[in-house]
Amino acid sequence: MKVRLLYLGNQLSKHGLNTTTIETLGPDLERLGFEVVYASSKKGFVFRLLDMLGAILMHRKKLSYILIDTYSTKAFWYAFLAAQLAQFLKINYIPILHGGNLPNRLKNNPKLSRRLFSNAYRNVAPSGYLKQVFEAEGFTNVVLIPNAIAIEKYTFKNRINLAPKLLWVRTFASIYHPEMAIRLLQQLQKTYSEATLTMVGPDKDGSMQTTKALAASLELPVTFPGQLSKEAWWQLAAEHDIFINTTHFDNTPVSVLEAMALGLPVVSTAVGGIPYLITPDVTGKLVPDADTDAMVAGITELLQQPEQGQLLIQNARSFVAQMDWDVVKEKWVEVFK
Repeated sequence: MKVRLLYLGNQLSKHGLNTTTIETLGPDLERLGFEVVYASSKKGFVFRLLDMLGAILMHRKKLSYILIDTYSTKAFWYAFLAAQLAQFLKINYIPILHGGNLPNRLKNNPKLSRRLFSNAYRNVAPSGYLKQVFEAEGFTNVVLIPNAIAIEKYTFKNRINLAPKLLWVRTFASIYHPEMAIRLLQQLQKTYSEATLTMVGPDKDGSMQTTKALAASLELPVTFPGQLSKEAWWQLAAEHDIFINTTHFDNTPVSVLEAMALGLPVVSTAVGGIPYLITPDVTGKLVPDADTDAMVAGITELLQQPEQGQLLIQNARSFVAQMDWDVVKEKWVEVFK
């Protein structure tokens, strides 16, 4: 019997926002032979919610499972309400857990969280961090399936001598702390006057304008190319030597995995699932949340010790190869058995 999936998530890249899991995992599942229907690309919270619920009702008699991209913030309500309808219709649903702030959602809304996650067919955690958090809260239906990348698509650049050319790739939002990137560039220029920064991504909450204003006020060499396709920022990555991740909250950011695959050494804040992704001084460098001085020190160490940078680059590439789709796909096949 053919497995038929309804995938609920934010298909918003055509509206200028970053590509999300529904837009990458869904087509991968189709190539494995699963039949996949999607919702939603509608703009606006209410219209997107109604489209998702409508899709459940429209396809309810043919569905094997409903996949739901599940976030910790406002989009949590998509997952919760879709799950309630799925329960009423007796359709198996599978939340795919995103966002390093989901543990706070579990603590702040324990009853709602239990209704959503306890009744799920499975909860898919893309990191050991979220799997551990959910199991500590008593959820026994959690499986670990890491975010996957097609490793052969990433042109690996073996950087021998690193230059202070920094790259930041993320949605401009306060939780990702983009202003920290500007502050660390300001400090780094005291030692490396040639240091530059490129910040790629769309705006979500006005943070882009705030960040641009800060860079302009300090007269720093920061480039803001805006939203780019994956292929475009992969190409841009070849012109940079160090990837920085300044977030306050995180799970398993695909941009960090992609940086590793491209041969960019990563310096990141040690928040959420990041320590499960990066082993300090083995596959990258970790610093405390919001610690600009520590991140500058980590970058400086890479610039002054090229052999360490080489080690991190090679180890990170080997690590991320384990998340290649050819490896991860078998875990998804197992879920739907």
